[in-house]
Amino acid sequence: MKKSTKWIIGIVILLVIGVIGWFSFAPKSSTQNEKVVKVGLMSGSKADDEIWKSVAKTAKDKYKIKLKFVHFTDYTQPNTALSQHEVDVNSFQHYAFLKNWNQQHKSNIVSIGNTVITPIRLYSTQYKNVKDIPDGATIAIPNDATNESRSLLVLKEAGLIKLGGDPNKLLTVKDIKSNPKNLNIKEVDASQTARTLNDAAAAVVNTNYAQTAHLSPDKTIFKEPLNKQSKPWINLIAANKEQKDNKDLQKVVKAFQTKETEKVIEKNYNGLEVPAWNLKFK
Repeated sequence: MKKSTKWIIGIVILLVIGVIGWFSFAPKSSTQNEKVVKVGLMSGSKADDEIWKSVAKTAKDKYKIKLKFVHFTDYTQPNTALSQHEVDVNSFQHYAFLKNWNQQHKSNIVSIGNTVITPIRLYSTQYKNVKDIPDGATIAIPNDATNESRSLLVLKEAGLIKLGGDPNKLLTVKDIKSNPKNLNIKEVDASQTARTLNDAAAAVVNTNYAQTAHLSPDKTIFKEPLNKQSKPWINLIAANKEQKDNKDLQKVVKAFQTKETEKVIEKNYNGLEVPAWNLKFK
């Protein structure tokens, strides 16, 4: 074999070794170092999508965690998916909903951090003030357990009814002890409460459904006050109990609980939704 040929073969071998060495020992890209966390969310809210888009950017830039969103269309789905480990965390519910869910399904889902609270509102397209609601009028409220209880407390705070019952348990219309105006409290699916305003004097409507129905905040005649009784209605990021101390999941919480997230919430909700991680109740 000629010397020139040997030199060429030697150079090729060195180049091959160099390339292998580069791919073996060169720093990996940031994408390769990223960890993926699946987050279960409810579909349909562009405002919430904007908030989580901001959170995802913080999680990626600061903690090298990539958030992968899994969207659901029914409130029964996110916790089921979490229990079955189809998602790592979810964010759609408040403490009262979670407590009721765990009791009914014997699950072990826990909060790993607070997100927001959305004061529920009593709307009317016919009246400007709660005092103007006439005797015998119809007021619509959501018929699911937690929102029904919350709505009844709103009507109580508005001075329309008085309640009995165990304060540590969810309330129903059966717990109404005084109804001076003989109001017809009509229970309907939460998604339909805004539509009842065509006929009902007023309706308690969850903010997400009010937005979907393009119901103006100007139609609010009473807003749920924020006080110690509001704690069950704080929304949260949930995880399975055995994962509550998982460092990556805790970083997702930290990525949410930032000044930047506060700005995005204010921009998209204009006071309808309030950051709750530093909220002080009187």
